[in-house]
Amino acid sequence: MTTINAVTDLSVDGEVAVLTLNSPPVNALSSAVRQGLYDGVSAALESDAKAIVLICEGRTFIAGADISEIGSGIKGPNLSDVQKWMEDSAKPVIAAIHGTALGGGLEVALCAHFRVAVPSAKLGLPEVNLGLIPGAGGTQRLPRVTGPEKAMEMMTNGKPVSAKEALAMGLVDELVEEGKLREGAVAFARKVIAEGKPLTRIRDREDKIASYRGKSEAFDAFRKANARSFRGFLAPEQNIRAVEAAVNLPFDEGIAEERRLFGEIMDGSQSAAQRYYFFAERAAQKVPDLAPDTPTRPIKKVGIIGAGTMGGGIAMNFANAGIPTHLVEMKQDALDRGLGVIKSNYERSRGSTPEQVAGRMSLLTGSTDYADLADCDLIIEAVFENMDVKKEVFGKLDQIAKPGAILASNTSYLNIDEIAAATKRPQDVVGLHFFSPANVMKLLEIVRGEKTADDVLATSLKLGKQIGKATVVSRVGHGFIANRVMSPRRRESQGLLLAGASFADVDRVLYDFGFPMGPFQVADVVGLDVLVPEPGQKTIPWTLVENGRRGIKGGGGYYDYDAKRNATPSPDALRIIGEFRKASGVTARPISDQEILERCLYVIINEGTKVLEERVASKASDIDVAMVNGYGWPVYTGGPMFYADIVGADKVLAKLKEFAAQPGGEVYTPAPLLERVVAEGKKLSQA
Repeated sequence: MTTINAVTDLSVDGEVAVLTLNSPPVNALSSAVRQGLYDGVSAALESDAKAIVLICEGRTFIAGADISEIGSGIKGPNLSDVQKWMEDSAKPVIAAIHGTALGGGLEVALCAHFRVAVPSAKLGLPEVNLGLIPGAGGTQRLPRVTGPEKAMEMMTNGKPVSAKEALAMGLVDELVEEGKLREGAVAFARKVIAEGKPLTRIRDREDKIASYRGKSEAFDAFRKANARSFRGFLAPEQNIRAVEAAVNLPFDEGIAEERRLFGEIMDGSQSAAQRYYFFAERAAQKVPDLAPDTPTRPIKKVGIIGAGTMGGGIAMNFANAGIPTHLVEMKQDALDRGLGVIKSNYERSRGSTPEQVAGRMSLLTGSTDYADLADCDLIIEAVFENMDVKKEVFGKLDQIAKPGAILASNTSYLNIDEIAAATKRPQDVVGLHFFSPANVMKLLEIVRGEKTADDVLATSLKLGKQIGKATVVSRVGHGFIANRVMSPRRRESQGLLLAGASFADVDRVLYDFGFPMGPFQVADVVGLDVLVPEPGQKTIPWTLVENGRRGIKGGGGYYDYDAKRNATPSPDALRIIGEFRKASGVTARPISDQEILERCLYVIINEGTKVLEERVASKASDIDVAMVNGYGWPVYTGGPMFYADIVGADKVLAKLKEFAAQPGGEVYTPAPLLERVVAEGKKLSQA
């Protein structure tokens, strides 16, 4: 074996040169890796070998680009130089894939003449998740292998395909035995040599794209079919345009168009926001005063108190992760109903088989006896949001749970320290706030009490990752992070409605910004009676409730609904709101879309800044992760704190001061931290 440089070795196995790349942890395409590939391929071409196998050490093939280098300038050789060496090689080049070949990793593999993989490997072009398109020929080569429609699907949803799928679509030439990738790849290379297989470059292939040339119908149909999921995002359309270029232009011109499209979107705010968010979600796992090597407690069985909508949804998370879970309800009929809903949810899941449903349900048991929770390693309370009720539950758990068991509350607002005080083991108590529906929503807020032990916090973080959640750690505070930060929007939307704005306009403006629904649509879905904090108050929502308009469940709220739940603004709601304004002495005034947006968003930014200032959240990026995953804040703006930087924190501050100067404007008073960030010329997302 010959060491080429710090990350590359070359060995010759008979007629086959094996080029091995080793750059932990995931062989990302950093400048050192690109240099290693360039030097290694050069050395392999100069050797006496008749074929070259490119393989990687560690847990994966090249997993993608080094994201930290994006936007900071290229050092070392361009990836295209390495690709040209491979593609133009007179010797067959075989990419041997295990783990993942993603992004730039797959783009490298597409320049090999052949690809082999172990069955567990996954391949994909996920750049869309960073607000980008593949920038190293992926948009031009992939359609030539898979056909344009499959290429567009892979590139716009960003999801990798399995090695088996890749084999079926021609992206992989052969599957080799798991754990024997090197042997299988070398054997394949020898077969290529022996059979004299032609070295067709993917760039020269036309068979999968020729029939699409000059025909826009397939691309337009794809756009239409995916319009809902693409809403607001720029990158999917750029990917589609790049594939159109692959179909309609010669390869080199298509590459030039790919680079133009990449540069166009690379310089925009969406990609900056999505790249920021990529790191923010990972940074949320790192708690400033929690040592990375903090030990964790084993969680082999979970108990859940409450089998209703929330408890059942929480249970599904653990069953999905293969963790046995026991639910406790007060009455047998409630337990049976809850387990029945869970089973129904599984049966309705897309692609689920009866065997999979049975497997999940076999992990779920239930009873009406708290004593059955005695052997659980984690017990989560998901009962009515009332402090007295929760303290009673935790008092019982303190008597039943085994030593070392973690006791968690799913409370949305209540004080975890007060709940923990109902036990003799406050160090074992933590908040695990799931968002509804818990089996769908990605956010999990971990609420760290004053006495929560470090190993309890570390275990919660690890468990959140295990069940596929985006986790953020919050200190104790009313509403924690997401609910508190979002709460001013409800106040603002009602204030705008009273002042003269149309509820349909408020919903439209916020939907167009990127939220899944506007606040009044949400109110109709949840139920106006549920969202009224104190029934009987003289507010627009309660007045609507008094007039029989409780939302969808009551036949209509702000909107009327047809049989398919299509919404139209309700004339009755408009009349009631108009009468309420008149009785309140308010003369409706015109309100612009810009004012709606600023009033509804800037108060969220201001509240987030207060949460950060009070150290309820340890970093601004945690707030953004919570809002993206808990409330559907559009990820292409990065979250409220990053969005403030896009707008300009100085502009947000100035507008808040303008609102605060108006009568009754005290609620807009800027957070002192926002004032300091602007005065010091800093970014709010980095405060």
